[in-house]
Amino acid sequence: MMMGTFPPTADKWAMSFHYPNFYNDMWRIYGRVFFDNANYFRVGDEKRFDPERIRDFMFERGIASCPTVKQAIRETGNASDKNLTVVTPVDLDNILLQVPKVQTLFTTGGKATEVLLNLLAKPPAKSKYPKTNQSMDYPYQWQNDHNKKTDINSLTLYRLPSTSRAYPLALDKKVAAYKEFFKKIGKL
Repeated sequence: MMMGTFPPTADKWAMSFHYPNFYNDMWRIYGRVFFDNANYFRVGDEKRFDPERIRDFMFERGIASCPTVKQAIRETGNASDKNLTVVTPVDLDNILLQVPKVQTLFTTGGKATEVLLNLLAKPPAKSKYPKTNQSMDYPYQWQNDHNKKTDINSLTLYRLPSTSRAYPLALDKKVAAYKEFFKKIGKL
């Protein structure tokens, strides 16, 4: 399951779906990784992506997507996580019930990784967080015992590079990181 932080303000949306900002490279990266075409999910020459095509693809490949933050304040009005104040993190108990076969969570940057690690009963020190392109066991413990399911217990957390253009890594290197990850988990 792909987990970012929180969408940008609605004025930056090019579609109603995850990673809605046309200037975020998420769907270009997916296009290059899976179809060798950065514009695979783009709608013609328009500055938007096709959410139905993305949904169909994600469902076909068995890739879920969910933000790590349910409610937040964007202090500066832009999409940067640097000034994102988390008000309410994701209700992971509820989400895991909806995707009971999930084995791998992958974050698309540092803030999403931090939010998920702070959901653990014993959050690790920041020095123990996985670096970009690294993984760790994610020993999540259910918060709501009456919903507890025992078949969701051995999760792995991977941290991938941010797909924001503000993140200082060339697109080719981001594509290579995502491609390697999807190969490793058997999706490519």
